Amino acid sequence: MEVCDPVSAPDADGRPRRVTRRFPLFTRDTARPEGGGRAAPGDAPAPARQWPMLAVLGTVGLGLLVTAFDAFRVGLLLVGVALLGGAVLRWLLPRVGMLAVRSRFTDIVTYGVLGVVIVLLALMVQPKPWLEIPFLDDALHFTVRG
Repeated sequence: MEVCDPVSAPDADGRPRRVTRRFPLFTRDTARPEGGGRAAPGDAPAPARQWPMLAVLGTVGLGLLVTAFDAFRVGLLLVGVALLGGAVLRWLLPRVGMLAVRSRFTDIVTYGVLGVVIVLLALMVQPKPWLEIPFLDDALHFTVRG
């Protein structure tokens, strides 16, 4: 007699049968995130199977390189756009390889929020910001400068 998991029990014929819908008390393995399979066929070379992750990492690397050469605003914009691109890839593609870390919804929200925050901060960075939000200046005036 073989029991499949902690919440199964043998039936009258000795076959394992699930008796409850509750999850087991102790987890023996972790499930792959939704969409975490290969992004290309299995016979493709390893880098091609992970092209979504490589695209995001490549763009982030390019942004960091541009930032290192003293064009920090453009470099940070590239980093933010890379994260937004990761959110779009996670949303549109059924399989994104290692770009899938958590559930699809959580990955999209995480990549999207971080990307938007980095882009907004890059646009508002001093000196000579490209984007000025008046109520933030007023809030800063009443909290820090006063």
